[in-house]
Amino acid sequence: MKKLERSLSLPYVVAIGIGGMLGSGIFVLPGLAAAKTGPSVWIAYLLAALCVLPAALSKAELATSMPTSGGTYVFVERTLGPIFGTISGIGLWLSLLLKSSFALVGFGAYLLVLADVPLKATAISFLGLIMLLNIFGVKKVGKVQLVVVILSVLGLLLVLLFGVPSVEPENLSPLFTDGKGGLFTATAFVFVSYAGVTKVAAIAEEIKNPNRNLPLAMFIALGFVSVIYVSVTFTLVGNVPVGELSKDIRPIFTLAERLGGRIAGIAAAVLGVITLISMANSGVLAASRFPFAMSRDRLLPGVLRKVHPRFLTPVVTIVLTCLVMALVILTLDVEKIAKLASAFMVMMFIAVNASVIVLRETGVQWYDPPYRSPFYPFVQLFGIVSGIVLLVYLGLMPLLALLAITVIGALIYIFYGNKQSSRSGVLKLYGHRPALFMLYKKKEARARTSAVNLVDAKIKAANLDGALTDNAQVVVPLFGKERSAEMLVEMGAALSKNSKIQVVNITEVPDQLMLDALLEDDKVTTSLNRRITAMAEDRSLDVDFDAAVTHELVKTIHAISDQTHCRWLVMGWDGRAGEGIFVRNPVGWLVTHVNSNFALFKDRGVRYVRRILVARHPNKNDVEFIRYVDRIARYHGAEVTLMRVIDEDISEKDFKEIKKNSEILISHFEAPCELVLIKGKSPVKLISEASAGFDLLVTGRPREGSWRRILFGSKDKFVESAVCSVLRLTVQRKEGV
Repeated sequence: MKKLERSLSLPYVVAIGIGGMLGSGIFVLPGLAAAKTGPSVWIAYLLAALCVLPAALSKAELATSMPTSGGTYVFVERTLGPIFGTISGIGLWLSLLLKSSFALVGFGAYLLVLADVPLKATAISFLGLIMLLNIFGVKKVGKVQLVVVILSVLGLLLVLLFGVPSVEPENLSPLFTDGKGGLFTATAFVFVSYAGVTKVAAIAEEIKNPNRNLPLAMFIALGFVSVIYVSVTFTLVGNVPVGELSKDIRPIFTLAERLGGRIAGIAAAVLGVITLISMANSGVLAASRFPFAMSRDRLLPGVLRKVHPRFLTPVVTIVLTCLVMALVILTLDVEKIAKLASAFMVMMFIAVNASVIVLRETGVQWYDPPYRSPFYPFVQLFGIVSGIVLLVYLGLMPLLALLAITVIGALIYIFYGNKQSSRSGVLKLYGHRPALFMLYKKKEARARTSAVNLVDAKIKAANLDGALTDNAQVVVPLFGKERSAEMLVEMGAALSKNSKIQVVNITEVPDQLMLDALLEDDKVTTSLNRRITAMAEDRSLDVDFDAAVTHELVKTIHAISDQTHCRWLVMGWDGRAGEGIFVRNPVGWLVTHVNSNFALFKDRGVRYVRRILVARHPNKNDVEFIRYVDRIARYHGAEVTLMRVIDEDISEKDFKEIKKNSEILISHFEAPCELVLIKGKSPVKLISEASAGFDLLVTGRPREGSWRRILFGSKDKFVESAVCSVLRLTVQRKEGV
């Protein structure tokens, strides 16, 4: 398959980002927004930019991980699943066509300055022209966008140059005419002005060095346009009384005429006409591609993916988009169009922020973005919460429209897409029941009864030699991010008691990719096979190596563990294995679903294990756990220290009881072992400090804790603070069982 050429440099990508925002947001909206909050409208634009920023950060991260054409629809569909993909695709389609409809109404208002024409009839006429241009595929029209952006920026800078010195302080008071509620309402109203900031993500495949240039272009474009919006709206309300702006949908003409007379006003009108018609054209171009892409993904009927045989354009979706736009222009007033466009865009940005949280918290293997959003998850949570607040302030009508689209999208998926598409998103694979109850309950129930058989079939199809052993005591899955695969195998060997070890290199890919294209051996797999075979020969270990490609990582491991009848799963670990309310880390899913013991290894580069620190809660006295630690110590020829941190306020009687039980525990060690009892308030700090003198820290499963762990699951504090390698053992099956 041919790939798109990466030909877009940073300046051009920035121009595309700016072009996606400059338009109706500044040429039409400011007057209507000023009517809601007064001279503080410039603050509303600033707040809207801050609320958009989390989505820009999140989308930059998603785009560098999935640099494919399609943007938000692809991200949401891969992450939250095809049902959310259907809803988001319809939402994105509507938000873009509403924004384009809004631009056409504004275009008509500016055209009225130049010629006495009926507003809606003119808008509909030019919509027909735009439809024909899109059907005929006039490519050069797209290149005009860059010129239009330059002209718009220059025109707005001229307005600022002459307008700022003319600001009259009395026009800026009172700053808030409707209090904080009016400010938040205006913020929600102008939110759509920044919608184009993430537009560049849809062309990620064509950007040079996307890992750097894509997020950088988003932030430069957002920063530049924010400055333009805030300064122009400040200049506007500083020169034109708010009372004169309340119904004005051509405010830049009004401002220019006041500053420079009729000639300046006409020049601003010409600029508005060019900018808004260009924006409407690019909006139709982008909007029509969403139902086309959804049809191609079998979420909408096949008729929508028909391409004109001569012009090679999706003619059906272009016509459908323009028909809906015509209906919007004829039936809705300007303010309702703007509110609906903002509402749909807010919903999409909430979904983008949620997608990053789901992908980060599950730790799904294929998600490895070169760029990561800073201040995670607080930025994303702010984006979600602020988005919900803005939706509330937009009023009842947009909320009902969102509900209607959600229901329509869900019904389309249930009665059509569900039968046509077999894909599933990350949320379905790793979502916890509260997050899945409404949408996936029935499917999950079916999946539980047949998961192993389905995944077994995938393994047999994807195996390199199709010869997984059926008698391995230990299975070591490799995910490609291990610091040392050999150390993992050695940990497995220490637990295996000289029995067979099955090593499987597993590659997880999004459900949207075909497995058949990835079944051949690659150089990484070949290298791993060579290294592990050499180590097995050197250590006289019975190791079988194989590889698999899968859509469902944890269920594949589940199936492998059943097929091999293993007692231990030994895996590399980043310290995160808790289960949250909404999403679960794959390791957390395995711990609760697989009937075997777990050894989760955090490798800090320690090659030789000579001293082992065992950190156990004073009330944990399980002998089986100690026996496995002893087995590891004897394999490595290491000394063991059992360390227990006891509360400072403990009674003498309880202290003696803990000491007695601890001495009984260490009597089960065959390896050299000593007992250390420490009184203190901070076990994490004390064990972290002690870990500096050891090569390996062995812990058990921690207790549940903070709100973040409860909501999403979080990282183990002992693992995070230790300076040596860490092995967390979860013993679920006793020896001989």
